[in-house]
Amino acid sequence: MKTIEKKKNTIMAFFLVGLAVVPFVVTGAQVKEKDLPQKYKDWLTLASYIILPSERDVFLQLGSDRDRDIFIEAFWKQRDPTPGTPQNEFQEEHTKRFNYANEFYRRGTPREGWMTDMGQMYIILGAASSIERFEGTKGIYPCQAWYYYGDTTKGLPTYFALVFFQRGGAGEFKLYNPTTDGPISLLIDTRDMDVFNYEKLYEKVKELAPTLAPVTLSIIPGQFPYNYTPSPQNNIILADIVTSPKKNISAAYATHFLHYKGIVSTEYLTNYVESAATVALVKDPILGVHFCQFALSPKKISVDYFQPRDQYYCNFKIDVSLRAGEKIIFQYSKDFPFYFPPDRLANVQANGVSIEDSFPVIEGKYGLTVLLQNSVGKEFTVSEREIVVGSVTESPQIVGPILGYDFRTGSSTIHTAFQFMGQQLQVDPSGTFSPKDKVAFFFYLVNLTEDLWRDGEVDILVRGLKEKEPLQKALSIRLRDQPFQKTLGFAQTIPAGELAPDYYEMRLALKNGKGEPAAEAKSQFIISSQGDVPHPVTLSKGFPLANSFIYYYGLALQYAQTDNQAQAEANFEKTLALNPQYFEGIVGYGEFLLKAGKHGRALEIVESLADVEARQFDYHLVRGRAFEGKGEYAPAISDLLIANRIYNSDTRVLNSLGFCYYKTGEKKGALDALNASLRLNAGQKDIKELLARVEKELR
Repeated sequence: MKTIEKKKNTIMAFFLVGLAVVPFVVTGAQVKEKDLPQKYKDWLTLASYIILPSERDVFLQLGSDRDRDIFIEAFWKQRDPTPGTPQNEFQEEHTKRFNYANEFYRRGTPREGWMTDMGQMYIILGAASSIERFEGTKGIYPCQAWYYYGDTTKGLPTYFALVFFQRGGAGEFKLYNPTTDGPISLLIDTRDMDVFNYEKLYEKVKELAPTLAPVTLSIIPGQFPYNYTPSPQNNIILADIVTSPKKNISAAYATHFLHYKGIVSTEYLTNYVESAATVALVKDPILGVHFCQFALSPKKISVDYFQPRDQYYCNFKIDVSLRAGEKIIFQYSKDFPFYFPPDRLANVQANGVSIEDSFPVIEGKYGLTVLLQNSVGKEFTVSEREIVVGSVTESPQIVGPILGYDFRTGSSTIHTAFQFMGQQLQVDPSGTFSPKDKVAFFFYLVNLTEDLWRDGEVDILVRGLKEKEPLQKALSIRLRDQPFQKTLGFAQTIPAGELAPDYYEMRLALKNGKGEPAAEAKSQFIISSQGDVPHPVTLSKGFPLANSFIYYYGLALQYAQTDNQAQAEANFEKTLALNPQYFEGIVGYGEFLLKAGKHGRALEIVESLADVEARQFDYHLVRGRAFEGKGEYAPAISDLLIANRIYNSDTRVLNSLGFCYYKTGEKKGALDALNASLRLNAGQKDIKELLARVEKELR
């Protein structure tokens, strides 16, 4: 059952969440915190940011003050960095930080200092190594940047910065998140500014406060995200900060108070929401493209009320990342705002929501991360799993079955998640059905031969998992009832009312004419004993197939990241063949060709940007670097200087200028360009080496 938190004109102040764990289950009646003696309520407040939820659960089940005193003593001993000595440095430091936060960070807010974002971070991390204040900076809302050296043993970056700002210029200083707040929240005058044009927003902040700008996009100073778009990695870092005091702490000692055994892992923080997820990998037979399709359903959502329109709403954002090993090969973000009238509140409360989406993916084995955030309540959930895309062998295979509770008619012109053969599968990520539902499922067969198609069939067995007299239901599908193709898809339904409440396994077996299995697959689901099972409201965005060129561009980027140059180039070419005016694709292809050493082709394709005013920087940058690659340094310098006049803070321009000046003997020009580049990014080892060479030759 999903739950919903209803609020009017308020948003929860809590900011982020930690990592997933298995909750510890204890038995016995709990004492309510309000019924504890005051000194124990005060202790729980003091320990708020460092106590494990399972420790707190045990503490609230203790029945005497003596037991509570022993528990508190054991709690601090678990965190003592020098056990065996009379002094507990951790306890003393934590108490000192708490008292300081309560005294100094309650100014400008009705809340106690330890409850503020500044207070929370001070208690967790201590005093910053340095602080920059921007309270009087023109055009910027009052803010501060706290710089820290992180404890890498607790999963923190070596060096990072936390920004606190007054939203709208008033009230409490809030912790800034590059991903959810973005640079626009720091700017006072945002007229004519696009909230999603991060590059322009970054440049505006840089113009007003140069030292603040680098930490508006990433918590790690100097780490510039792809396309200037803040990465969901920021959320992970912030979550690691919040959970860092709880790292390496075992809750096993707490179980002894209730005669329990075992080690309990850390529970999610308050604003983490558990979720259910479904992931399907399907190859579109028309586009010839593999799609990763997913549905993510949080088990709890918060909503807010918008009085002028008499509407409730929640605002979801997904961040999707695809990794090959540790390398991100593809990522994107998408917003799913959801507004609904008051008469739908009960329905949403009962059913919850499921966010569905789909994206193209190349063949291979990857790590998929889907991060879902609800800006109302600052709720956060993550689904992570390994996926394998495409045929591992040339032998016949079954893909699926993918389960839902019904089909509805799909669209032939719009691509949406879980749409197969013109039918839209209604997915509930919980995999739970009521007797009134259908068990709808889709699967497809790949690498079929004509012989297997002519004589083969798919046997479907649905079998209950209880030990005694499990219910079974079987059916068979003849392949030749469909026209022959190497890939065949099938959509089927079974009335759930024909199945008794139980856990079920669905097994599919592809058999040849002799009844021998050629491939097998399985999936599981639940038939509930409840008369009705609420299914979530689906939030999904269709994509016009007329714009399918963007799919091929996404594939091209993935192939490029996995060093498959031939496939990357083929998909870039297909993108531009479908839409020659796709300027982003032209720029992306140009960058790829430069890296591939195909400088002549880069010059050819970028010419289509010659008269596009908004793309003049890209045009001259690609041209300049292409001429550089061809060894034609004079025309390269000419184009690079134009690019630098348009935007003078791009290290690619400055590095290429420095190299071209060096090659043409203009050492002073090389020196100026390379120094300017290193001022923007001091960590460029190869540029430092070139600069040292130039300086040596000048001497």
